[in-house]
Amino acid sequence: MKGSKENLHHTEKYGTLDKFGYKDFIPQFKAEKFDPKEWAALFKEAGAKFVVPVAEHHDGFQMYASDLCRWNAAEMGPKRDILGELKTEVEKEGMVLGASSHRAEHYWFFNGGRQIPEADVNDPEYADLYGPAAGITRDMSDIYDNPPTEEHMQDWLVRTCEIADKYQPSIVYFDWWIQQYAWKPYLRKFAAYYYNRSAQWGKETAIDAKFDAYVYGSAVNDLERGQLDHITPDLWQNDTSVAKNSWGYTIGNDYKKPSDVVLDLIDVVSKNGALLLNIGPKPDGTIPEEDAHILREMGKWLKVNGEAIYGTRYWKIFGEGPTVVPEGHFTDTYDKHFTSEDIRFTSKSNHIYATVLHWPEDGEIHIKALGNDMKLLKSTIRDIEILGTDLHPAFARNKELDISCGRGVIEAGDMPVVLKITVE
Repeated sequence: MKGSKENLHHTEKYGTLDKFGYKDFIPQFKAEKFDPKEWAALFKEAGAKFVVPVAEHHDGFQMYASDLCRWNAAEMGPKRDILGELKTEVEKEGMVLGASSHRAEHYWFFNGGRQIPEADVNDPEYADLYGPAAGITRDMSDIYDNPPTEEHMQDWLVRTCEIADKYQPSIVYFDWWIQQYAWKPYLRKFAAYYYNRSAQWGKETAIDAKFDAYVYGSAVNDLERGQLDHITPDLWQNDTSVAKNSWGYTIGNDYKKPSDVVLDLIDVVSKNGALLLNIGPKPDGTIPEEDAHILREMGKWLKVNGEAIYGTRYWKIFGEGPTVVPEGHFTDTYDKHFTSEDIRFTSKSNHIYATVLHWPEDGEIHIKALGNDMKLLKSTIRDIEILGTDLHPAFARNKELDISCGRGVIEAGDMPVVLKITVE
């Protein structure tokens, strides 16, 4: 908006919007050091099983080779098919490729420029980038406010079908604003098209969406920067970022600790969820070292403890302990100070994995859910192993399951520790 701190900064650094608009950043975006092979190797090292690059964000610039619009990375800026190159390398590494579309919000994304007469948003020559730039959404929670036009929704549909046909993603992730009521017929059309095409490809696929955009059970429910406080039998997803303050590369990002991200992963999986973790690459196509460090530390933990995550199911309860994980969107940046009483459970075959979210100095663990009082476990515990070690600690089932490892035996730092409990 004119006079905002962003507008004043832009004018001071780049000039007025008739001289230098959003479109003029595109030539500066060169991604000259982009190496999809390096990216894919890092994601593999991090323990990722699926990778979801942004196909098109709110700004309307497509990160793939589109036949429908000139404003794409294959024709401008990097002059490379970013999504296509990532697909090749990600699939070589044995990971699943998805694609995200944030196109819906583009309907009004540039509408602030309408209030600035000299802005190039108002120049018909660039309507195929900035348009529609329509309306002012007054209430973001009102699914009937500022409805998109048929023209915009038809454009959205053909663009999204183009992504599906060209790249055959196993996951299509939709950001918000497709929950608007007007989108419903188009969401159904895309789901029918995508799922039918998936059958032709012989692939299992899924749509990720939030805010009840799709009928419950027809897509994976996504919580943005948020978690659940309970188990749900239907798979859900938390999409979040390595930084608390930003989704993109920003100087001075407030990064999470690697342990924070690992703890979120454990909590999400214990409730039948999946974690979609965002990183913010630089304009030159490299991944910032801070982001890469978090991914590598995650990978180190998963290399040792991955069997408590991959291929597991939720147990009878997700966990126990005094620390509350709030439910809902935009809640996962709240500081959570886990204790040695905070445990999360997953299961596989005849094993229960009890992950201790904060290892105690004295090495003494007490698990209520696996003791005699709660009567949740009728089986006999045959053995307990601490993953990543040769230790099989002494234990006794009393009111609680009491496990004794000894002081100083485990040096976990701020990372969680997994107990593999074998039952019969």
